[in-house]
Amino acid sequence: MALTGRTALLAALGSLPVGILAPNWAGILAVNAPLTLAILCDYALAAPVRKLQFTRTGDTSVRLGETATVQLAVTNPAPRRLRAQFRDAWPPSSWNPGTEFAASRHTVTIPSGERRRLTTVLRPTRRGDRQAQRITVRSYGPLGLATRQGSHEVPWTVRVLPPFTSRKHLPSKLARLRELDGRTSLLTRGEGTEFDSLRDYVPGDDTRSIDWRATARQNKVAVRTWRPERDRHILLVLDTGRTSAGRVGYVPRLDASMDAALLLAALASRAGDRVDLLAYDRRTRAQVQGRSAGELLPALVNAMASLEPELVETDTRGLTATALACAPRRSLVVILTSLEAAPVEEGLLPVLSQLTQRHTVLVASVADPRIVEMTAARGSAESVYEAAAGAQAQEQRQRTAEKLKRHGVSVVDATPDNLAPALADAYLALKAAGRL
Repeated sequence: MALTGRTALLAALGSLPVGILAPNWAGILAVNAPLTLAILCDYALAAPVRKLQFTRTGDTSVRLGETATVQLAVTNPAPRRLRAQFRDAWPPSSWNPGTEFAASRHTVTIPSGERRRLTTVLRPTRRGDRQAQRITVRSYGPLGLATRQGSHEVPWTVRVLPPFTSRKHLPSKLARLRELDGRTSLLTRGEGTEFDSLRDYVPGDDTRSIDWRATARQNKVAVRTWRPERDRHILLVLDTGRTSAGRVGYVPRLDASMDAALLLAALASRAGDRVDLLAYDRRTRAQVQGRSAGELLPALVNAMASLEPELVETDTRGLTATALACAPRRSLVVILTSLEAAPVEEGLLPVLSQLTQRHTVLVASVADPRIVEMTAARGSAESVYEAAAGAQAQEQRQRTAEKLKRHGVSVVDATPDNLAPALADAYLALKAAGRL
């Protein structure tokens, strides 16, 4: 049993005449006895809550930042009308801060033997699985003085997927890919290309592309067209160690890295390449292998949804061994990690040669835009110190990047908003240069 605010108000109003006219036990009994009787009658007339029947339907997945709708069907098998308030509890990160109370509570009246549908709208603020917690029901009596209260477990899971905000860059990158793929009027031969087809000579074509044997057979000048080699293997390696937990702007570095990996995967799959994923710190956290182009993106976002940074130092030897096992043949290995000097020099550089001997390696890192702002600060002693600290941090990252480049590694260092398109451009540049 739970008492309502109306009961407290009636008790307070009844205490006034008792305190003024009859401040004794008889006066207290004269006021509280009828109120107690009314409370018991109201409780007895309230519809029971333990016999209620619940079923859930609705969304099972949603992208971060979007809304998911979950319906809760409530059936009242009791012979009395149900006047109740429902609390559909979910984890706090299922809503924006401050909106949980209004979004999770529903007031409804259900006649005997009927069913009503309640709708809970979720707007998650974090990736991962959001599981419904218990449903708490308060059934009010006709007088509104007392309630029956009980809880029910009705399981439901909504998976919050990465937002993939960089997909807006995909059309422009695909246009560049079509140029490399030989689908525009400019068909040129470059390194790392393979023969595509023959076509008639057009004034302005490179004479080195003329196929003289085909010209002799057809009695007209024919030229060869070329396209970048297809069916190359790309391994995306996400470092989920402690450096990925650092927040840049409003998001962790890991989230920005995942967004860049999704854009690269979408682009590479359109180019006819095979893409795999490995998330690693001291053990494998997620792995996607052998998916077709149509299955790739759904598999990647589902694998990334539950990834969280681990506050441990990444085992780069284990990461390298696992990457080599996932890519037994020559591949493009894209490592999304930090460019901090200590983790790179003490962890990655000593084992990097094992990867570069067999594969083309590209390291992508999330840069902090705050450092750029600090380097431009002027006007006070504090601002000058900030500018010096920012310049020192930038110089250190540049030195680390140069050390990686001396080992034959391509490096992409960009802010969260620019990392995804910069990584896609680096992939296209490698493809155009025939280094895949």
